[in-house]
Amino acid sequence: MKKSRFVLGLFLLGIAPIWAQNHIVEIADPTITCFEGTYYLYGTEKSPQQGFPALASTDLQTWHPVGCMEGYALKKGGDTYGDKGFWAPQVLYRNGRYYMVYTANEHIAIAESNAPQGPFVQKNVQSIDADTRQIDPYLFVDTDGKMYLYHVRLFKGNTIWVAEFKEDMSGIKEETLKQCVTATEHWEDTQSYPSAPVIEGPTVIKRGKYYYLFYSANHFMSPDYAVGYAYSESPYGPWRKAGNNPIINKYDVGINGPGHGDLFVDKDNNYKYVFHSHADNTKVNNRRTWTVDVLFSTCDGNGPEIITIDSHSLVPLYLSDEKQ
Repeated sequence: MKKSRFVLGLFLLGIAPIWAQNHIVEIADPTITCFEGTYYLYGTEKSPQQGFPALASTDLQTWHPVGCMEGYALKKGGDTYGDKGFWAPQVLYRNGRYYMVYTANEHIAIAESNAPQGPFVQKNVQSIDADTRQIDPYLFVDTDGKMYLYHVRLFKGNTIWVAEFKEDMSGIKEETLKQCVTATEHWEDTQSYPSAPVIEGPTVIKRGKYYYLFYSANHFMSPDYAVGYAYSESPYGPWRKAGNNPIINKYDVGINGPGHGDLFVDKDNNYKYVFHSHADNTKVNNRRTWTVDVLFSTCDGNGPEIITIDSHSLVPLYLSDEKQ
């Protein structure tokens, strides 16, 4: 913890880490995972990007830098892929190791560590092979142990794809690659910020016989950036978009551009969604980090659940100035 104390020392001296100002956590594309009773937060820092910071909390209220490299769990350099565009990491534990799947140079890479605070490194410095640019990886582990890589491919806009992931963590099984969802609904492409159609930031969970795919739509610079979901009885689809989409938008949370987050379960087995928003309703950056409660309800015992949020549970994340 020596280096994380160094980061906190800088904060107390008024030299705040570039991913937090005035105690407000400013991490985009956030993900939260609980390992052995501690919550860990990772995500995209604002420029200039050096890698992926890691913060920790035991109560989801006060957060502390814990990344073993001056606050970073993964830092660009000789033992990790990429030198720019460090976006949208996800960390999971599998077979005794922690794995970070992430974007750099508009490609997907995977690094590993023996601890959630890092250092995450690669034995072979390379990205996952692909014939196109790809971002926003999310590794879903099904109830039968199979893994699936949900991710975004960049071609005439952003669309979400899935493929089974190899057990040795080396990449996808190309023959299983399949497109999931594209922007087809009005709320998904409002053009309040002109761009090619965008659907991105996938997260997938399974409840009962249904798979639920959470995603964000519109360009992240748009005030209409928002979160919706689709459901299926197979990890490959076909996916049916929910009729109550979007479930998180500027009207729900009172601030522009909410989206691109991750669903997680807290210590009381309640679902929450962590996401970023614009700095305020007049400017985009620096994006802020929030959590909100997610609710599941059923109309009948056979169909998919209806997913909503409790907007009253919205909480911004703050960096604690307490020494650790």
